[in-house]
Amino acid sequence: MNNNEEFTHLRENGIHMVDVSAKAEQSRKAVSSGNIYLKKETISKIQNSEIKKGNVLTTAQIAGIQAVKNTSGIIPLCHPLNITGIEIEFDVKEDHINCKVSVNSKGQTGVEMEAITGCSVALLTIWDMVKAVEKDSDGQYPNTHISNIKVIKKEKN
Repeated sequence: MNNNEEFTHLRENGIHMVDVSAKAEQSRKAVSSGNIYLKKETISKIQNSEIKKGNVLTTAQIAGIQAVKNTSGIIPLCHPLNITGIEIEFDVKEDHINCKVSVNSKGQTGVEMEAITGCSVALLTIWDMVKAVEKDSDGQYPNTHISNIKVIKKEKN
């Protein structure tokens, strides 16, 4: 086996998008999760609808859905997919917000990249909406961070 066979997108003359036309169409699902850590005061403001930019979690859901739908336009070698459903949920904790994204499709390739892209963008949207209350007196974000973005489940039927 040469090294290019281990990486399906690589060829001797460069890269290509893998041809999945021979694969059977299947129902597929991927679930991702990730966290954004914020000041307790910021989380309280989110819960009490006190963020001036608007409803933080609803806006983050919309942004995450848009990101899932546009993943193939962001990640160069991802296939455009027939997305059949997207669910984005938030679990608000004392010092962080957990985001969980579930993506369903019917097709010939998985939806893991779509799920983690949606999660990433939802969390980035939260940061964007609260950055005015998160930054310190020097305009920095010493405690704000996004972490643990990962695929937690992958299924195909």
